[in-house]
Amino acid sequence: MNKIKEIIIGTNNDGKYREISALLPKEIRKYSPKQFRISSPKEKGATFEENSIIKASYFCKKTKLVCLADDSGLEVELLNGAPGIYSARWSGAKNDFNKAINKVFKEMSKIKKNWKNDSAAKFICCLTLFFPNGKEYSSKGIAKGKISTQKRGNKGFGYDPIFIPDGYNKTFGEMEPRLKFSIDHRIKAYLKIKRFLTNIP
Repeated sequence: MNKIKEIIIGTNNDGKYREISALLPKEIRKYSPKQFRISSPKEKGATFEENSIIKASYFCKKTKLVCLADDSGLEVELLNGAPGIYSARWSGAKNDFNKAINKVFKEMSKIKKNWKNDSAAKFICCLTLFFPNGKEYSSKGIAKGKISTQKRGNKGFGYDPIFIPDGYNKTFGEMEPRLKFSIDHRIKAYLKIKRFLTNIP
């Protein structure tokens, strides 16, 4: 079986790049779009899967390398699934996730002043592997949990400081990275797509 020897990870987000790199086998050589000075494409998809395909195909075609790209975000039940595919956009042009987190709290409080017992949420990740011959494989992972009433921890990135996964008392932002990586939405998506890394179509 042919194995992938090198791959471009389709994100310019340093936090995502680190997390996806950590999932991949050590022997695969990993590249970032920053090394090629390629900016990210516009995410015009209506779903996480569509956006992950847009990114994976874009970076693959630009570099002629196999690309693994993710699109992920937070869905809050009280907000009818928002911010959803707009999770990153809630952080504004400067990627300020303090701003995004405050917006989550603000929007939840608008609907229900004391929302502590109505804070169900989930993180969703869609991963797409895109090959230079045009073949693609996508997978989805979901981590269910709830929104913390305050920001806690600084170990993760994005919305990690306000997301408490089911079965735990700590937010993703408070957890040791090894624990977070073993239970989050990204590892769940990765395990479904992993076999294609060693079986080049």
